[in-house]
Amino acid sequence: MRNRNYIFLLSNLVLKDFRIRYRNMSLGILWSLVNPLVMMGVLTFVFTKIRPNDIGPHNYAVFVLCALVPFNFYTIAFATGTTSVIENYHLIKRVRFPREVIPVASVLSNCLHFLVQIALLIGFVLAFGYGMNRYWLWLPVVWGLEIAFVCGLTLISSSLDVYLRDVRYVVESSNLVMFWLVPIFYSFGSIPKQFELVYNLNPISAVVFASRNVLLEGRSPAASLLWNLAAVSLAVLALGMLVFGRLKRRFADYL
Repeated sequence: MRNRNYIFLLSNLVLKDFRIRYRNMSLGILWSLVNPLVMMGVLTFVFTKIRPNDIGPHNYAVFVLCALVPFNFYTIAFATGTTSVIENYHLIKRVRFPREVIPVASVLSNCLHFLVQIALLIGFVLAFGYGMNRYWLWLPVVWGLEIAFVCGLTLISSSLDVYLRDVRYVVESSNLVMFWLVPIFYSFGSIPKQFELVYNLNPISAVVFASRNVLLEGRSPAASLLWNLAAVSLAVLALGMLVFGRLKRRFADYL
């Protein structure tokens, strides 16, 4: 019975976050499509018209979109999840439940936007002539591991934000830095050899590489890439649960 109550609470928090975000917007969930489309258009224009080079394939727009979709989920879920505990302080003070539910619900609410953008990505992939293949079965695994990674990061950042209110600004700055360190507008071949391992160990970069392998190249991601992605994502999730579990004991004193 208790597990059912927790699932009910989690689902309601997810829906609440989703409704609040689009409550006063005339286009509603369609705004989930605007950001990746605008960024895709800008990057495609810049790197095919203003500064053309060999950093991507001929179909540069879909090449960029393969990176923008997982990157957008990461940045938005990480940022909103970081402030989720403080924003729900009234709930924490009044109701007894596992506090971990709050940041996890924030991440999962962004999964709804993630699904909308994935549908957009799939539409572009098919429209540009890339057919379906058996390696598409890897996509739920790859994107699922990204969600696990972001949940772990959010558990850490949201618990620290209760004690240090500057954490949210650190997260915002890190998201800006990650835009350049994740291969959004450049390919794996552009990365110097000495930095390839670093990129493979970065879960967001690994998701981008794997997505392009499957959707654009029609092949399975490298086994080492998948193992690294799984190991780092699950390790960060475990660390997030440990950190949050220790810090949540004094939340009420700081909220």
